[in-house]
Order: sequence, then C-alpha cells, then structure tokens
Amino acid sequence: MGPAARLPRGRAAAGSWQWARTAETQRALLDAARAVFTEQGFADASIADVVEHAGSSVGSLYHHFGGKSELFIALWQDYQQAQEADASEAVARARKAGVTDSFELFSAGARAFMQGCGQRRDLAVLFSAGDGPPGFEVMRRRRGREWLGQNDALLRLSDTSFDRLYVTILTTLIGEGSREVAVADGRRQAGQVIDAVIEYVRLLMTGGPYHPGSPPN
Repeated sequence: MGPAARLPRGRAAAGSWQWARTAETQRALLDAARAVFTEQGFADASIADVVEHAGSSVGSLYHHFGGKSELFIALWQDYQQAQEADASEAVARARKAGVTDSFELFSAGARAFMQGCGQRRDLAVLFSAGDGPPGFEVMRRRRGREWLGQNDALLRLSDTSFDRLYVTILTTLIGEGSREVAVADGRRQAGQVIDAVIEYVRLLMTGGPYHPGSPPN
C-alpha cells in the first residue's frame, strides 16, 4: 500500500487524538467549575479560580465554553444528562426484567433519579439555590416542562387537563423529594426520604382520589 493510501489513516488518527484532547480539556474545566461553583456559588466564583483549579487557561475556557455563564449552563446540562441517564437506565432494566406495571416503572425511574441527586448533592444544591446566570431559571422551567412530557409518555396518559394535572403532581413530588435528598443528613435519611416519596407516589397511583384514564369524581 502506497503513501497516498496511508494518509487518510494518519489524518483519522490525528483527528481522534485532537477530539480526545478536546474532550479531556472540557472535562477538566467542567470538573473545576463543579468544585468552584459549588464552593463559592455562581456570582462569587471567578473564571480565574476555575482555570487555576483546572490547570488550564482563560483562553482555553473561552474557546471551549464562551465564558462563565456558558460554563455554568454546560455544567447544568451535564448534570441533567447524568440524572436522566440514571432514570432511563433504571426503567430500561425494569422493562427488561419483565415489569409492565406503570407504578413499578415510574417508581424505578423516580428512585434512580432521587438517588442520583444524593450522589450529586453538591450540584443538586447549586442548581436549586437560585444563584445562576441570567436566563437560567427560564431554562430550568423549560426543562421542567420537557420532564413532564417524558413522564406523561411513560405513564401513557391522555392529553386532558386532569391527566396533565396528575402528571404535574407526580413530577413535582419527585422534584421536591430530590431536593430533600440533596440536603439530607446522611445516606440513611436520604433513603428514608426516597422511600417516603415512593410511598406517596404509590398512594397517588393506586389509592388516590383520581386515577389516570378515568374521569374525576
């Protein structure tokens, strides 16, 4: 095989190396942002603190993220993706095990989501503190509406005002439970909060005053 045929392989290898370096730099900056933002809050944190913690440069941060606000949003998106992956994987495992009951599937995802908040409690507290860049609360509310839609699809509810209210109540319960898990005094208390939330979900889904798919009394 001649040099002309080998060249694309070299380019591919160089491209893969560059991508790996880029991903490594971005990860280092996100990890540094996590340490700095969770310790100091968004408003008091500085770009200098983040790049010093990452062992990087101000130019690199601006190149990869654009600024402090964008870095905060990227950290939040990274957190959201991890939380959603935990919940989705838990539901997928339950389905693979043969679970079809709506409560069991919903509670599997809810439990994993809340456990993730306990594992990432520093981020959960940071993002619920109200200390973020301009427009962040709007993004959070938009993401909350998307989360409602995902739960609606999981529970296979109809598009009625009563079903929308029902899924809003369930989703809000999980959200509030997650915040309590994040500030719990240790794993034992966090586990008790999670168990209590799942029990409330069970009551709403099996013994409450309103059942999805049925008209209200």
